[in-house]
Amino acid sequence: MANKEKLLEKKIRDSKKVIEEAFEKYDVDDLAIAWTGGKDSTLVLHFIHEVCKEKGIKIPKCFCIDEGDMFEEIREFIDATSKKYGVEVEYIHNHDVSRAAGNKLGSMIKVSDLNERNQREIKRLGYEEDEFPYEAESFVGNHLMKTVSLNVYLEENNIKAFFVGIRWDEQEARANEKYFSPREKTEYSPEHMRVCPILHFLERDVWDAMFKYTIPVCSLYKKGYRSLGAKSTTSKAGDKPAWEQDLENINERGGRRQDKEGLMEKLRQLGYM
Repeated sequence: MANKEKLLEKKIRDSKKVIEEAFEKYDVDDLAIAWTGGKDSTLVLHFIHEVCKEKGIKIPKCFCIDEGDMFEEIREFIDATSKKYGVEVEYIHNHDVSRAAGNKLGSMIKVSDLNERNQREIKRLGYEEDEFPYEAESFVGNHLMKTVSLNVYLEENNIKAFFVGIRWDEQEARANEKYFSPREKTEYSPEHMRVCPILHFLERDVWDAMFKYTIPVCSLYKKGYRSLGAKSTTSKAGDKPAWEQDLENINERGGRRQDKEGLMEKLRQLGYM
């Protein structure tokens, strides 16, 4: 048990070193925190808060991508927890897409009804149909509602780098990610850096750290969800709280939409986190 505790402490120190290095490289006003309300990004937020408190630095602003299909519990958790950490949170959303869908999930969207940027992004995907369903975690929907929304936010706010809570063990497509992951400027996205402080954490480590520091967690995890995605395409992994489930032998993201999981590598090449 003592060795496990020491290993966790080392992992936490290593995460904080990554965060400290980010503050050495970038001005706080050029940084942002991607916060989904999930356990990983909340852990990252906690570590950043600790570093900022220790260094006397203002904590960067947070953003949350609202793909149009959010759990009410996630929004409630973010709104409540943002007060604990004293952070500003901006919800970002591709309003052009939801407008064309009449804000109704599952409805068909005509490509011709979208603005020039979204039409160009669809063409980039190689999608040749005249319409597509308004689904947050379909191939087209995921790209427009998440990646395009992210790039617009980075451009409009001149963000040079942002923190993101992804892990090597979470998804095969993320297994080769680096702590500092640069993105070059393209016609679709601005140049920026993605800072990934908890890449080396295992799912079990995340929960151990959450309980060690009494970090708030979204109520959905207690209900049996292990990975939080869009409300209509995410299901519970079991009836026990997430941290009591077989984390080592059962796929963490098994409750997420699996056709999207299979496309993760391609989605990440397009700029998805």
